[in-house]
Amino acid sequence: MAQFELNVNGKTHELNVDPSTPILWVLRDHLKLVGTKYGCGIAQCGACTVHLNGVAVRSCQLPVSSVGNNQLTTIEGLSEKGDHPVQQAWLEHDVPQCGYCQSGQIMSASALLEANTNPSDEEIESAMNGNICRCGTYTRIKAAIKTAANS
Repeated sequence: MAQFELNVNGKTHELNVDPSTPILWVLRDHLKLVGTKYGCGIAQCGACTVHLNGVAVRSCQLPVSSVGNNQLTTIEGLSEKGDHPVQQAWLEHDVPQCGYCQSGQIMSASALLEANTNPSDEEIESAMNGNICRCGTYTRIKAAIKTAANS
């Protein structure tokens, strides 16, 4: 075990955990932030996506020891009231079906729009590649990202 000080959603948390513990489990088990989902455990499905200094990363393979003083943002920290433009566009386009992948999808989309305010279809597809939606709402996801980009 080791002592870590993490900045998550703008708050500092002191934790005593094994340095190899993936951030996903620190968030879910220690901080009780359960919006970030476990999907595949091998960083291939995108359900566990969070932001590390504004960049979308897979938390299931990111050990707590590698985070350091960097800022982590989860779906809970994206907006206080669920009013982030991407979240609003998601609702406008009825993106969620089962909803399991949605926090990861939204985190990837919001990171894309933070870096590129007017992405092309190809840029959206590239940024969202690896975020798997078993319900197949990819067309609505792309439409929602375009709406959020224009808001």
